[in-house]
This record gives sequence, C-alpha cells and structure tokens, in this order.
Amino acid sequence: MIESKLQHAVSSALKSLYNVEVGPETVVLQSTKKEFVGDYTVVVFPYVKPARKSPEMVANELGAAVKDLVPEVTDFNVIKGFLNFSIADSYWAQFVEERVGDTNYGFRAIDTTAKPIVIEYSSPNTNKPLHLGHIRNNLLGWSVSELLAANGANVKKVNLVNDRGIHICKSMLAWLRFGNGETPETSGMKGDHLVGKYYVEFDKHYKDEIKQLMADGMDEEEAKKQAPLMVEAQSMLKRWEDGDKEIRDLWTKMNSWVYAGFDETYKRLGVGFDKIYYESNTYLLGKELVQKGLDMGVLFRKEDGSVWCDLTGDGLDQKLLLRKDGTSVYMTQDLGTAMLRTNDFDAEQLIYVVGNEQDYHFKVLKLILGKLGFEWGEKVYHLSYGMVELPNGKMKSREGTVVDADDLISEMEATAEEMCRDHGKNDGMTDEQLKELYHILALGALKYFILKVDPTKNMLFNPAESIDFNGNTGPFIQYTHARIRSIVRKGEEQGIKVGDKMAPVSTLTEKERAVIKTLHDLPGMVSSAANNFSPAMIANYAFDLAKAFNSFYQDTPILREEDAALKTFRVQLCAVVAQALKNTMHILGIEVPERM
Repeated sequence: MIESKLQHAVSSALKSLYNVEVGPETVVLQSTKKEFVGDYTVVVFPYVKPARKSPEMVANELGAAVKDLVPEVTDFNVIKGFLNFSIADSYWAQFVEERVGDTNYGFRAIDTTAKPIVIEYSSPNTNKPLHLGHIRNNLLGWSVSELLAANGANVKKVNLVNDRGIHICKSMLAWLRFGNGETPETSGMKGDHLVGKYYVEFDKHYKDEIKQLMADGMDEEEAKKQAPLMVEAQSMLKRWEDGDKEIRDLWTKMNSWVYAGFDETYKRLGVGFDKIYYESNTYLLGKELVQKGLDMGVLFRKEDGSVWCDLTGDGLDQKLLLRKDGTSVYMTQDLGTAMLRTNDFDAEQLIYVVGNEQDYHFKVLKLILGKLGFEWGEKVYHLSYGMVELPNGKMKSREGTVVDADDLISEMEATAEEMCRDHGKNDGMTDEQLKELYHILALGALKYFILKVDPTKNMLFNPAESIDFNGNTGPFIQYTHARIRSIVRKGEEQGIKVGDKMAPVSTLTEKERAVIKTLHDLPGMVSSAANNFSPAMIANYAFDLAKAFNSFYQDTPILREEDAALKTFRVQLCAVVAQALKNTMHILGIEVPERM
C-alpha cells in the first residue's frame, strides 16, 4: 500500500538528508485536509530540531527526496510545516483493479492458532424479556466480536445467563401467588414475557405491603426488609441453594419458558453464541474460590457469618462475597465464571460487554482475582458502554416501563413497510420478498442507529429518526448498496463482466478519486476500530463511503459513459464499493439487500 511506501521513503530521506534515524512505523501520515491540495500529509515539526533548518526548508527538501524515491508521487506542496503529497491517478485506478472480486477486502485472515479472545455479552436475567438496553448490549457484543475477527483475532462469543438469585425468586413467588397456573400455552404469551409479567406483579404487591407496614408505624428501610413477600422470596432463594426439589422443579419449568423466548428474540436480532454459561452452574465454583480466599487469609468472615474482601487498601471499600445465610452474590458467580472460562479457553483476553453502571464491579473483580493469586485476572477487560434512554426518560423493568425488544422489532418492521410504500421501493416483489425486505431494513435501521454512537456515550433512541432513507442511517446505506448492485447488473447486461481485465485508466474525476481514497482507507479503519473496540468507527466509515459514492453517482456518467474503457472501470468501481459496504455492514450485523 502507498502509505507504507511513503513511510519508508520519509525514513530513508531523513537519514540521507540529515542523518536522522526514524523508524518507518513512527512516521505519521494523515489524510490531507480538503481545503489543501494533496492526498497524504506529513507533519515535519518533529524533524526540525535535529535537521537544524526551518520547517519550510525541511518540508521542501524532504518532499523532493520522497518524490524521487516514490514514483507514485506526482507532486508535493508545503504549507508551513505540513508536507502534502499528491498520488498519481494511475495508482488509484490500479488499486481498484486489484480489489475487484476480493470478497474479503478490508478483512484479515483469522489466526485460528492464536489464543482466543472471549467476549461475553447479553447476560440476561431469567425474570424478564429482553428490552432496549439488552439490544444495545447484544448488538455491541456481536459487532465487537465480528470487528475483532475482521482484524484477524480468534474470537469466542459467550453468554452468561443469570438464572438464579433473588430476582428470579421474585418472579417465581409472584407466579405461585397470583398466576393461577398460567402458562405460555394458556396465555398465548412468549415465555419470557409471561415470567416478566410476574416480576412486575411482585413489585406491585411488594410496594403495597411496604405502604401498609409504614402506615402501621414502621420506617421505610425496615418495611422493605420485613415485607412478607420479600421475606418469603429470600427464604425461597435459600431453599433453592439447599436443593429443595419443589423449588428446583418450579425454577426449571419457568426458566424453560424464558429460554424459549430468548432464543426467538436472539434469532430475530441475528445474534448468537459459541457457548452459553449459566450462573446456576458457576456460583458453586465461586463459593469454592471464596473458601480458598478465607483459607489464604485474603478474605474474612464477619460475626454474622457473611464473607467480605477488604479493598480499603486499594482505595475502594469492603466487598460482600457471601451473605450471612451463605447465599452468593453476583461477584461470587463472576469469580467462578472467570475461572471456568480460563480453564475452557486459556484466553488471551476476557472481555465483558456490560453497562457503565458496573464499572466498579469489574474493578473489584480484577482486584479479588489478583488477591486470590490468579495472574490471568489482568486479562479481564470491561467494555463499558453508556445507557440507552428514551425521549421520556429511563426504563425500569420491575415497574414494567421498558421498551420490549420483540415489540420494538415488530414496530420497526411496520415502520419500514410504511416507509417503503411511501417511497415506492416495493415494486415488483412478492409478498414473501417484501416481508424479508422490511425485516432487513428494520434491523438495519435499529442496529445502525445504536452502533453508530460511540459505545462509551449514553444515547437517546428515536425510532423515527433511525429508519429514514436519507442521512446517517442504516437504510440510506442499504439503499445505496441496492442502487450500486442495480448498476452492476445493468452493466453486465451491456456486456461488462466484473472481474474482466480492464484497460488502463490514467485520469480520474475529483469525486471518483474521493470514492477510491475512501475505499483505500478500509483496512486501516478496521484495524483502528478493532483497537478501540468501536463499531461506531465502522458505521461512520460506511456512511462516508456511501455518501462519497452518491456524490460521484450524481455527477459522473457510469452506464451512459461513451468511453468503453472508462465505463468498464466505473462499473468495476461500483462493484468494489458494493463489496466494501457489504463487508462493513456485516461487521455491524446488518444485511444489505440486492434490490429495493
């Protein structure tokens, strides 16, 4: 690639001109700003002092030397300490020819011999269906996995299902009290929705009990502890951990309803996993590690029987690991899960895709693993992301004020259908083809709108904005891909076969060059985005490429071009752009239609 040639040439020129040793990899190249002439810019200020010359003189001498060393450089110009190089049109044209038919352009081959990077995402609780917050988690986890794989990493996607704990017992208890034997079959509800219904029921009756106790003179904090429903839920958790058959049977039945519902939602979202862990299978290993910590003296037991880790020396506080009744907490099972994954995969890195409200939790996890003597605890990485909010505020599962994932997908599909009808993009398709198109557009809109935002930032989700065919949206890029594929098909009908040898093209239009230069950036963009765990960088790159293509398409004849060689080149360019859009959108988990 031309970047490497320029870096080596600058390094060589610095040595020959000024006897300055600079490694090629340390030479920073930037894309030349649009207001200046050139393709790549080198900032020469770091070399001024050792060269003992002015910035302008160093830039001019360096530019002349590099031009002699790199035949693809046609010219250079200097703006103070900025050296701008112009690259020959023939280089960009040849680049297009070399990319035609490369279905993996931008991707590195996966190193299957490398230690895997294990990425945990989703991590749902089996007391409620997946909601909008889970959607961001799933889409981010899936996309980061695909992004790292595109950069050559050996990735394993895993899910930890939180299938035990007090929150699960709340749903179970409410179903026993108020369910009258209701099942997914008798209610017509998805199993996860049915169980979630009783989680909300528990909260409603629990609040009523608190109000009554407070009316009888009890203070609020004590009322929360003494409310009969909460006392019974805690007793149920203890019975579950003791292996009570009645409680375990109920737990198995209700969880099976939820798993079936989750699977259906995952399928609609287009995400999956290489392995699924269950908290019910990992918390015991966590308890064993807690006992190890007690034996080592790095954990301590309080008088009430609860077990803690003192992290005050690390600038934190004391962390509970076992309650006084011996039941475990989230940290307990996370210790067990980390150990289990290390044993299963001997991972290079353990990445947890979890919201930023758990930043403290993962600091503690790493510290405790270290205190237990596990050096691999340093491999734990918390991929922290911001919350998803709605125009009317935050969501609360226990109060039933959430945007359900299934309902949201259905609403997006209905909106996609309406938008297609309004824009006349459903002509000539069968009902089955249209149904598939609406689903592809709906998921494209949803995924793109969420993933284009920097993962570290909170975001406001607005469905109406996400599905517009104009602007920085998934459907805009999907429609651009369909338009390009239509051009390529029409070109083939005119006898232009993608992949055939092209006649040399030596002159490009400005907008043609802009498209090719954006294409040229793709491998570097994938690498940079992977290093930053940022699908947002890929999303916005895809938008920039689609925008550059549409500008080129509006101003440049393609199929109407009279010069046969130029027409062939432009159709081939269209094919490469379509492939690049398909590849980048694949990283985001988004399908691109062939026709619209």
